[in-house]
Amino acid sequence: MTTTTDTTPNTAPSKIAVITGGSRGLGRNAALQLARRGIDSVVTYRSQQGEAQAVVDEIHSLGARAAALQLDVGDSGSFAAFAQALRQALRQHWGRDRIDHLVNNAGMGTHASLAETTEAQFDELMRVHLKGPFFLTQALLPMINDGGSVLNVSSGLARFSLPGYGAYATMKGGIEVLTRYMAKEFGARGIRVNTLAPGAIETDFGGGAVRDQAGLNQFVASVTALGRAGLPDDIGRVVASLLSDDSRWVNAQRVEASGGMFV
Repeated sequence: MTTTTDTTPNTAPSKIAVITGGSRGLGRNAALQLARRGIDSVVTYRSQQGEAQAVVDEIHSLGARAAALQLDVGDSGSFAAFAQALRQALRQHWGRDRIDHLVNNAGMGTHASLAETTEAQFDELMRVHLKGPFFLTQALLPMINDGGSVLNVSSGLARFSLPGYGAYATMKGGIEVLTRYMAKEFGARGIRVNTLAPGAIETDFGGGAVRDQAGLNQFVASVTALGRAGLPDDIGRVVASLLSDDSRWVNAQRVEASGGMFV
């Protein structure tokens, strides 16, 4: 199912970004920041179509265009069908069949010690955070314009270590290695690939713990050089910057946006 809102066409075609998990949290904020810069978005959602439609409406209010498509990034068997649905949405609403940017953002967290992590938890994290971005990028690569970009979202936890996040961070470490290989192989087409590693951000991720638990929020602030937990705008602005032409010579890099956690 797809939802969309159009604005009056511009004389020059706008650029289009696909943002997985764009109906909420950091993905939503990134889509809105891109809209403020004139970049359209296709946001994906797993089950909350209403939230996705609300993002589409917000993007429209900012003067950009958007569509929402259902996608479970943990189900790589659905990616061929998603690619076809994306082509149809692009042709219907933009009169095009290619995109400029792919942001592999969708994810979920599991908090468990290494001794207590189950195989089912490990497998789910791998499907969502490593296998999903690998094969979704593969499926959409023919649709990315030469000179475009891919941005893979990692985590500060791939650099510093906190008990209970070992399995999650392992997947994010894998995505950082994958980023460098993508940059190497896609470079012949001028496609840049970078990693964005957020620190602790006040969103609903992980049940909204950083946002809602005062003690955790204060702890994050105490180990962050800038003295506070991150906000969604802190990350959305970096996404917009990394996708912009201003960052055209930034490639194969890990960019951490954590306010200086554990420096």
